[in-house]
Amino acid sequence: MREEDIEVVAPCAAEAVDPAAQTEKTDAKPRRRKAQIRESNEAQLLACAEAVFAEKGFDGASTSMIAERAGLPKANLHYYFPTKLHLYRRVLEDLFEDWHKAANTFDASDDPVAAIGGYVRTKMALSRRRPLGSKVWANEIIHGATHMRDILVERVKPWMDTRIVVINDWIAEGLLAPIDPQALLFMIWATTQHYADFEAQIRALSGPRKLNPQTFGETTEQVVDMIIRACGARTLACNESPRASAIG
Repeated sequence: MREEDIEVVAPCAAEAVDPAAQTEKTDAKPRRRKAQIRESNEAQLLACAEAVFAEKGFDGASTSMIAERAGLPKANLHYYFPTKLHLYRRVLEDLFEDWHKAANTFDASDDPVAAIGGYVRTKMALSRRRPLGSKVWANEIIHGATHMRDILVERVKPWMDTRIVVINDWIAEGLLAPIDPQALLFMIWATTQHYADFEAQIRALSGPRKLNPQTFGETTEQVVDMIIRACGARTLACNESPRASAIG
């Protein structure tokens, strides 16, 4: 066969070599690695900032203290967070997002016993997992919420208003006692966050055992039970058509 008789087939799109694509693929790994380093450094700085702000408050804390605790140069901290206030707000916003996610039970269930119980359990778990963050939030509120009033007005308030609608619907359906929805939410917040904000008091009065995993789990269920009883939450019994009491 002569060479000129051989059909030359152009490579298909999948096989074609695109120099730009090759360069992009080569650059992707370093970019991913850089993004991972950034994410890791930011998380470390946020955790250390949460601890320092909990101990010293906003005014008493400094970016030097936070960088030192994180084991990073101060210049690195300012690369990720230009100012102390920027870092402080990130801590507060991050905590709010955790609390916001905890309220998903209100959307996941139409049953007030399941929804409220799930919310209380998640908030209790957060108090155990992020006690320092809760202390930062409480300290900011105690001092007038100067640095986070917009978070309260623009994010917390709209969220609370939607929960109030749900609670009022349950009351109208006879699934909840005729209570003030805000009072219920404030009670849940005060009770669950007490285990973070007043951790030192609990240890002093009840001993460290009160906060170990097993005992904390038992305490959580008692808190759930008391709040459910206090608001008169009711649910549909499995084999009954009318709405029946879930608790005694």
